[in-house]
Order: sequence, then C-alpha cells, then structure tokens
Amino acid sequence: MGTQIHPTAIVDSAAKLGTDVEVGPYSIVGPNVQVGDRCIIKAHVVIEGHTTLGEECRIWQFASIGSAPQDLKYNNEPSTLIIGKRNIMREYVTLQPGTKGGHMTTTIGDNNLFMGSSHVGHDCAVGNNNIFANSCGLAGHVTIMNNVILGGMVGIHQFTRIGDNVMLSAGSKVGADVPPFCMAQGDRAHLRGLNLIGLQRAGFSEGAIRNLKRAYSHLFGSVGNAIKRIETMPDEIERDDLVNRMLDFLASSTDRGICQPAKSTSA
Repeated sequence: MGTQIHPTAIVDSAAKLGTDVEVGPYSIVGPNVQVGDRCIIKAHVVIEGHTTLGEECRIWQFASIGSAPQDLKYNNEPSTLIIGKRNIMREYVTLQPGTKGGHMTTTIGDNNLFMGSSHVGHDCAVGNNNIFANSCGLAGHVTIMNNVILGGMVGIHQFTRIGDNVMLSAGSKVGADVPPFCMAQGDRAHLRGLNLIGLQRAGFSEGAIRNLKRAYSHLFGSVGNAIKRIETMPDEIERDDLVNRMLDFLASSTDRGICQPAKSTSA
C-alpha cells in the first residue's frame, strides 16, 4: 500500500514516518514527530512536539497529540511524549508531554483505548491495556498501571497512582492512590471492594481470588491504617502473586495516601 498523505495535510519534511502510514485531510505532523509503521491518522489531527508513536496506532479527528503541556512553569523545554503500539485515540483526545518539574516525559504503553475528549496531562505514566472512557482527565504526574478501566468523566488528582486491574466508576473524583485489583467510586472516591469481575476476566484462579479477598478484608475490613495492618497479616493468608502486588503497592505509598473505604467493607 505504501504511505499515503492527503494533499491537504501538512507533514514537516523532518518528520519521520514509517511504512504504510496514512495521514488524513488537514492533519499536521510536526518536525520532531516519529510515526510508527501502519499508523492511521485521520482528518484534522495535530501531532507536534517531540512525540513518538509506536506502530499501528489509530488517531481520530480533532485529537491533539504532543502539544505544549498545560503547566505555567513550562518554558518550551524539549520534553517528550512516548506512545507505544496499537493505541487508539478517539475524537478530541489530548495527550501532552512532560515538564522539567517531572521526568521531562509522558509515557504511554501499548493497547490502550482513549475514548472521546479524554486527557492525559504532563509527566503521566500510563501502562498497557487500559480503557479511558469519554471525558476522563488525568492531572500531571499521574500513574495508571495495567488493565485499568476508567469510567466516563473520571478525574484523577496530580501525583495519584492507580494500580493494576482497578475499576473506577463513572464520575469518580480520585484524590488518593487506589490499590491494585480494587474498585473505587464517588466524589471523593472511596474503595468499594475488589474488582471481582475484572479479576475473573483476567483469568486469575478462584483460589487466588479467595486468598486476595481474605487479604483485602484484613487490610480494609475496618477503619484504620491499612499499611500498618501489613505487619499483622495472618499466616493463613498466602503471600502469593496477587497479595504481594497489593502489599508492594501499599508499602510504596506516596504523599497522596491510600484510598480508603467509606466505612468498613468486605471484598
């Protein structure tokens, strides 16, 4: 097929396009952009800054990829936006590069779906296989791990971490770290138990899920400090992969703190 660039598109001569790339009408690709093989860029897309797109990404009309971060301290530093393979960016998505106040880069892994009007701010780190429903917003320095689902209009405070296999209910406003495998909901968001359906869909065994439920009940089953409860974990709760991943996340708690249940809950 070969690379196809619509006559009305503006692709800088210094931009690096892979093989079999499509650039649609009126789209703009800047000089410091690298586009991987078989990417499809539809009409009216702007890709600028020091931006790298992995292969087989698809970008819908009116998306803005790599434009200057929305940070008043940004002073045109050559920060980067690194996007992996097979990501889908729907209409009006905005993905922004890093800043000097972070690590100078925003990173996005593979196989993520960004639905319409979703936003990833400066210095964020997004993993693999995540779904961002319409109008989700990540402030700066947010970490989204893997296999996370963000419902529509979810907002996440700067520097917050969201663990693997988390489900965030639509409209939630998240201001504290959400541990792996959990559900969170509300304004301000609280834990609502484990993401049991997500765990089953991910193929985890019934035994591993039962063990994780026991760990969750110990850590979050009553009001108090979940991190301190790590030290009193009963011996009958096996320190298997799922439990260790949750404990490691809790042990590396940031200044945002850990999202808590609204009241004592079971898994």
